[in-house]
Amino acid sequence: MFVHVVDEEIYLKLVDQNDAERLFKLTDRSRCHLRQWLPWLDYTNSVNDTRLYIRESRNSFARHKSMNTAVVYKDKVVGVAGFNEFDWNNRSGSIGYWLDKHYTGRGIILRSVKALTQFAFTEMKLNRVEIRAAKENVKSRAIAERLGFQLEGYLRESEWLYDHYVDHAVYGMLAKDWNR
Repeated sequence: MFVHVVDEEIYLKLVDQNDAERLFKLTDRSRCHLRQWLPWLDYTNSVNDTRLYIRESRNSFARHKSMNTAVVYKDKVVGVAGFNEFDWNNRSGSIGYWLDKHYTGRGIILRSVKALTQFAFTEMKLNRVEIRAAKENVKSRAIAERLGFQLEGYLRESEWLYDHYVDHAVYGMLAKDWNR
């Protein structure tokens, strides 16, 4: 099982069925906070929905298509961060993340995404890591910017969020730039 220590407070581990109740509880209590930017909240209405997500995540990991990890802060699961998808032909991956509203503002996601990016370049030998966020999602975009990802452009009406489209800001980091 994949476990990656970020620092003395945080580690990342593959999501597993033991996390289902906790992840659902976090999702449910952060629903309004998360709904503004994430399109899957209406499909996560029970612990069983979360169990299905975990099963699909594990299957996708086994096929080397993605890697979703639970973010564990001070021994509590507080969110999810990982690679939504890999493109092995082009040696690239796309990072996504969300955090329970009660744990924002502590640098947890910043440190987790930094560790995932480092892992991608050193252990997985990827050439490119991408982060996409809604153009208006200032907090999520700040993660990419603080880590030195380059804003590469915008994808117009890239994602349907319940009743409207949002544009995405696309950030990229190359292995050669990360290692500088």
